[in-house]
Amino acid sequence: MIKRNIVRDDLKEISEEIKEISPRLGGKTVLLAGGAGFLGKYFVATFDYLNQNSLKDNPCNIIVLDNFIAGLKKNVSENENIKLIQHDISKKFDYEGKLDYIIHAASLASPIFYNKFPLETIDVGYNGTKNLLELAKEKNLEKFMFFSSSEVYGNPLPEFIPTKEDYFGNVSCNGPRSCYDEAKRVGETLAVNYGNIYKIPIKIIRPFNVYGPGMRLDDGRVIPAFVTAAINGKSIPLYRGGTQTRTFCYISDATIGWFKALLTNEKERVFNIGNDKPEITMNSLAEIVLGLVGNKDAKIEYIRDTMSIYHDKVDPDRRCPNLSKSKNLLNYEPKIELNEGLKRFIIWAQEELKSGK
Repeated sequence: MIKRNIVRDDLKEISEEIKEISPRLGGKTVLLAGGAGFLGKYFVATFDYLNQNSLKDNPCNIIVLDNFIAGLKKNVSENENIKLIQHDISKKFDYEGKLDYIIHAASLASPIFYNKFPLETIDVGYNGTKNLLELAKEKNLEKFMFFSSSEVYGNPLPEFIPTKEDYFGNVSCNGPRSCYDEAKRVGETLAVNYGNIYKIPIKIIRPFNVYGPGMRLDDGRVIPAFVTAAINGKSIPLYRGGTQTRTFCYISDATIGWFKALLTNEKERVFNIGNDKPEITMNSLAEIVLGLVGNKDAKIEYIRDTMSIYHDKVDPDRRCPNLSKSKNLLNYEPKIELNEGLKRFIIWAQEELKSGK
């Protein structure tokens, strides 16, 4: 594979796709919680790229909050328009200045981290969200954006796949992943009710299996786990026969969707953001990764421990979004095909592993 500056290429694509709406950010101030995490990294990098290009005469200002339990400081480059503050949002945060947007992307989204820190996961979902909404009450915000998750749908019944935003969910409230699922569900409930009572303009994003540069390679999620194993010539572990299916959305496509939701004038609050095709088995994903990496020592290993805490019986059999609302109201259309997205991620991951980062 040809060495490329993958992130730079992604930012250029994102900027081009949102060029009609990004001028609305000129001169604005954005508070971004969770800005050192995977999703936050691309938000910060996109704001920075816009400031250097289309917004260079009227840049936006970004205040990034993160407690660095899972986020990495290297994901945020500070400059005169980007300020990084180490803060746990489950504790009150005071800010005296003007705020135009609050983006709440703080959570422990990796199964390794939310199983290690279940109470902290719940705390940031409830108290963290409440603290940011209390701050939002004091400001004349243009938008409060809460990053929820496709996990709020649980394990959807077959007739509800692809899954629309109005599906109530089929969720275990006491399973091994419930600390994360229920934290997102209560966060949505808080956001909606604060929006209704205090007239805060709310947007809720439900991402579906987003992947790309900036993910921690050790966080246990499927694509970094498969890719890292293949690069290192190790076995790719498959649970439950590898028959579960997912769709995967490359980070640049997802980021475009988030910005379109952030800057839209549409009144709808909740949007699925992801890719609706292809829906593939974990078997197929592993085979694709092996083919793209090309390490002859790597192989697939079927794990009989079907009750692993990361692959338990409530792990969804299928996950695929219905994107009709996002496509119709946001003009959202993911473009990066799975093979291309995986190639980009593999190039980035190889460089990360080579440099020992």
